[in-house]
Amino acid sequence: MKILSVAAEGVPFVKTGGLGDVIGALPKSLVQHGQEVAVILPYYDSIDQKFDQEIEDVLSFETYVGWRRKYVGIKKAKRDGVTFYFIDNQEYFFRGQVYGSWDDGERFAFFQLAALEAMEKIGFIPDILHVHDYHTAMMPYLLREKYHWIEAYRNIKTVFTIHNIEFQGQFDPSMLWDLFGVGSERYLDGTLRFHDGLNWMKAGLFYADRVTTVSPSYAEEIKTPAFGKGLEGIINMIAYKLSGLINGIDTELFDPESDRHLPAHFSVKDLSGKAFDKKQLQEQLGLPVRADVPLIGVVSRLTDQKGFDLVVQELHQILQRDLQIVLLGTGYHDFEEAFKWFAKAYPDKLSAHITFDLGFAQQIYGASDIFLMPSAFEPCGLSQMIAMRYGSLPLVHEVGGLKDTVEPYNQYEGTGTGFGFNHFSGYWLVETLDRALALYHDEPEIWASLQEQAMTRDFSWDTASLGYEGLYQDLLD
Repeated sequence: MKILSVAAEGVPFVKTGGLGDVIGALPKSLVQHGQEVAVILPYYDSIDQKFDQEIEDVLSFETYVGWRRKYVGIKKAKRDGVTFYFIDNQEYFFRGQVYGSWDDGERFAFFQLAALEAMEKIGFIPDILHVHDYHTAMMPYLLREKYHWIEAYRNIKTVFTIHNIEFQGQFDPSMLWDLFGVGSERYLDGTLRFHDGLNWMKAGLFYADRVTTVSPSYAEEIKTPAFGKGLEGIINMIAYKLSGLINGIDTELFDPESDRHLPAHFSVKDLSGKAFDKKQLQEQLGLPVRADVPLIGVVSRLTDQKGFDLVVQELHQILQRDLQIVLLGTGYHDFEEAFKWFAKAYPDKLSAHITFDLGFAQQIYGASDIFLMPSAFEPCGLSQMIAMRYGSLPLVHEVGGLKDTVEPYNQYEGTGTGFGFNHFSGYWLVETLDRALALYHDEPEIWASLQEQAMTRDFSWDTASLGYEGLYQDLLD
């Protein structure tokens, strides 16, 4: 199969969140399974600064963004058997940031038009066009309604993946003719209209041949008002073509046996290196060096979505327990200030780092005994899978991808890979934490068994990509 993924970000070139990880890992895995895969990304100034030496110019052309005639440069690089193409236009993409410009609608309208026109010019006409999140959600619509006259494009099948339904691309309907250069028929008949605006994600949901989310539970949750962010009615209408496929993690990058950020390496057969990593981190952060105290790790954005309203609400009570917490992340100002205050009030129990540092994050995964991830909603989540690989048992709110990847401890069968609560409240967060702490202190053999079960779960992209391959093949059969 020839597969083309189009997205706003992708590792190793640019990343702001989980979408970037998927675009870095899924194509690489598909190539290893014998597929022919290419990716199209915007050429941001950050890519130019870091990767300029390995990226080559291919060709250039001009396209119309409504009445505006715009330059399109095509650049290319090869990584792990995947060909990455880049859409170059400094006016749109040399902004010092990926998202958040006042004209993001115009920037990503240009990107989608340029990517579709580039396929023919670079000679990569895919069997499957896979687009991701709202930034590329108009492409299945444009393929069918604007570029249907291109004969080579007529057999292309489309897949649209929702990584985060919260950001939908809601714009003024004048964008259809002013930027995309199409008529208003599909807006006037209601197909593209949502709350008296043009909704890019709605277009993707209706026009794509298949729609996926990044976990089976999230695919069910977004059919409800609690998680659908207003699109639940549309989601239920297209449920026949919706499926949830769990993301994977890069098991070469996240490997406690070779991770260069860890002071000592370890494996499921020998956890002595993990004990050393814990001791080193305690020393480094000025926490009491104790092997017998459970160390709780947090690596996260500090937002309501990630459940930190619950954590802050209960933190004084939590810190009365015999435990230590190491937190790394940035987010809402109030949460940042709260963690700073508690870190000063409880210097022997909480070390808070309001920043982000990849190496330090890896040290937290490697050293911690418990990984706290009480998200209010979580389409998939990667941190809980990384934590399990490093023998840190996740404590999660059983929702979305957390529910699909973390098996709560079953005291009767001795099974599990972590701990979970299914009612989103501070009471149940603390209650679940107390159960985990009791097990840690009183049942070290059971704890070791849960660590082994967690560390041996297969979250590799080699396995995760099989679901996408099956989906693509079904579309082509």
